[in-house]
Parts: sequence; structure tokens; C-alpha cells
Amino acid sequence: MVLVHTIILCLIGFSFLYYGVSCLSSRFMITEFDRFGLSESQRKITGAAQILGGLGILAGFLFNPLQVVALTGLALLMFMGWIIRLQTRDNFKAALPAFLLFTVCLYLIHYILNIK
Repeated sequence: MVLVHTIILCLIGFSFLYYGVSCLSSRFMITEFDRFGLSESQRKITGAAQILGGLGILAGFLFNPLQVVALTGLALLMFMGWIIRLQTRDNFKAALPAFLLFTVCLYLIHYILNIK
């Protein structure tokens, strides 16, 4: 079971690194943030937070509390992303990834604090 959680943590960490870079550089993400009514600085803060969170998850293999802090920040970020998707009346399919990442982050926090 430890191997499965390690793989999930790696996937989540690298996914947030990818999406953070995408948030900072992708024309699509620029358009999406405009559609959400968010500013350029909010997009850049979100991208930087995703990159830092992804790095925190990966570095957390060496210093476990860092993983919990990174996952907590990313869970909050995904919760806010899910709320924004609901406020813009996006369909269920569009809002689902943010909600799933939110719940996976919460589960991993629980796993690290209580089981690991």
C-alpha cells in the first residue's frame, strides 16, 4: 500500500508542476482565467503556487512535514478552483478535475498524518 501512495504522490506532484507551468505560459490558461474573471496577477500567483506545491510534494519525501503543508495549500487551491468553476456555471465534467484533486489532496493529508 505504501508503494501505491508513493506513486500517487509522485503523480500529483508532477501534475501540479506541469499545470503550474501551463498556467504561467499557456494561451489556453490565459483565456480560461479571463473567462473566470481573474486577473493576470491571480493567474501568475496560481501558477507559482502550483509549481511550489508540486515541488513541496516531491521534496516532502525527504522532509515529511513539507508534504503536508504542500498538500494543504494545493487542497485549498483546488477547492477555490472548484468554487470558481461552479460560480461560472461550468458543467459537471469541467468542474470535476478540481474537485477530484481537492479530495485526493485531503485523502493524502489524512494518509500521511494518520497512517504513514
